[in-house]
Amino acid sequence: MPESETFGDLVDIMDRLRGPDGCPWDREQTYATLRRYLLEECYEVADAIDRSDLVELREELGDLLFQVVFLSRLAKEDGHFTAQDVVRGIAAKMVRRHPHVFGDDRASTSEEVLRKWETIKREERDRESAGLEGPARTSVLDGIPRALPAVMKAQQMGARAARVGFEWERETDILDKIDEELDELREVVAAGHRPRIEEELGDLLFTVVMLARRLDVDAEAVLERSNLKFQGRFREVERRIRSRGLVMEQAGLELLDRLWDETKAAE
Repeated sequence: MPESETFGDLVDIMDRLRGPDGCPWDREQTYATLRRYLLEECYEVADAIDRSDLVELREELGDLLFQVVFLSRLAKEDGHFTAQDVVRGIAAKMVRRHPHVFGDDRASTSEEVLRKWETIKREERDRESAGLEGPARTSVLDGIPRALPAVMKAQQMGARAARVGFEWERETDILDKIDEELDELREVVAAGHRPRIEEELGDLLFTVVMLARRLDVDAEAVLERSNLKFQGRFREVERRIRSRGLVMEQAGLELLDRLWDETKAAE
């Protein structure tokens, strides 16, 4: 088979894989079975970005694109849309949402772009609600994927609410709210009320994410950096425990705390 270079070539390959003489595994797949692979590819792309591995990023983007083509092929078989429809749709959307680039509108800052973007999206939702196109949406929160990780979802919800004016006036107001939520959590922990503990802990986490959003910090990204920091320190503590001929379970909290402090101090 000659070397493939275009998006159309990839679509043709997918058609062949799903064809009568194609791959048995590919022919068995459904929207539901591909969901897992789609999510895996998204996370692998994100991991390549986090590691600044551009060689890996190129490969993972290809894998992700293949999932887009695969799902589009299933939709074509069901008579809904094709891969070309997907491309045409996103191209039209990007032109429509960038009137300052493709039209006569003007926007000189990122803040202006975001405000115009939200206005255009709201106008699109209004048309949808009027039955002119697509599924009806009645809330600025509509369209946030349910499958998003909870931290990312919370940050998106807060951002959308803020764009229509539902926002704290100052960062210190959110810090005060965090103190309030923490006090409420302390009360229910002392009372040992499990359902309330989960509720108040969720409220505290949500408010912390709102502070990150207000400070223009990616809460998911900074939490992952903290995960990696903890991982590195804990692995070093494990190494130091092994160098003493011990195992973690027998080391005791006092020694573990001391080694943790030494590890932090050595960074």
